[in-house]
Amino acid sequence: MSAAAPKRPIDLRSLGLLAAMLAVALALWDWLYPLKLFTVLLHELGHALAAVATGGSVDRIELSSGVGGACWSRGGWDLVVLPAGYLGSMLLGGLILVGASRTRHDRAIAAGIGVAILVVTAVWVRNLFGFVFSAIAGAALIAMARYLSDRVNDLVLRFLGLVSCLYAVFDIKDDLISRTVPTSDASQMSRIIPLPPVVWGVVWIVVAIAAAGWLVLVAARGPAPGEGGAPAAAAGRPRRA
Repeated sequence: MSAAAPKRPIDLRSLGLLAAMLAVALALWDWLYPLKLFTVLLHELGHALAAVATGGSVDRIELSSGVGGACWSRGGWDLVVLPAGYLGSMLLGGLILVGASRTRHDRAIAAGIGVAILVVTAVWVRNLFGFVFSAIAGAALIAMARYLSDRVNDLVLRFLGLVSCLYAVFDIKDDLISRTVPTSDASQMSRIIPLPPVVWGVVWIVVAIAAAGWLVLVAARGPAPGEGGAPAAAAGRPRRA
C-alpha cells in the first residue's frame, strides 16, 4: 500500500505574486469597472446555476451599467438560490484563481470561460447592456486565449479570479451590512428564516472570507505535481516556457 502524497507547501513566489495583485487591485479599485461587472455577471450566474441545480428554471439575467444585476428564476430551493449569488461569485472567482495558479492550462481555461459566457449570454442575458457587455467579455477571453501568451493568460486569470473574490466580499459588506436594501438577497432570505438581513450578511461574509482565504492558500501552493516545477518521472512532455 503506497503512502499518501505529501501536502504541497506554500510557494512563496506564488503567494508574493497574489499579494502584489491584491495591492494593485486595492490601489486601482475605482478603476476596475469591467472586472466588477464581470463579478456581477458571476453573481447572477450563481443564482441561475443554483436554481437549475435545485429543480428550477431561469427566465432571464440582466446587468446594469451601475454595476448591478438581477436574475429572474422560477422554482428551485430559495435556501440555496439566495446565497448562491454572493457566495457563488466568490466560488467561481476562486476556481478561476486556483485553476490558473495550479495548472498550466491557462489558455484552455480562458477559452473555456469565454465560451461558457457566450452560451450564458445567448441563453439567459436579456437586456441590451448586459448582452453587449457579456458578449464582449466572452469574446475577449477567447481572443486572449488565442492570441496572447501563456504567461499573459495566467496573470490575467489570476487577477480576474482574485478581484472576483475580493469584490464578492466587499459587495456583501456594502449591500447587506453597511446598509439595508429591501430587495437584497439577505432581505429575501429573512422572509424565509426570520432573522434580520444584517445577520445573514454577517453569516455570508464570514463564509466568503473564510472560503476566499482558503482558495488563495490553495492557489499559493503553485502548480500541482506534473503541471510545472519538477518534471514528472514518467512524463516526457515539455514544460511551458
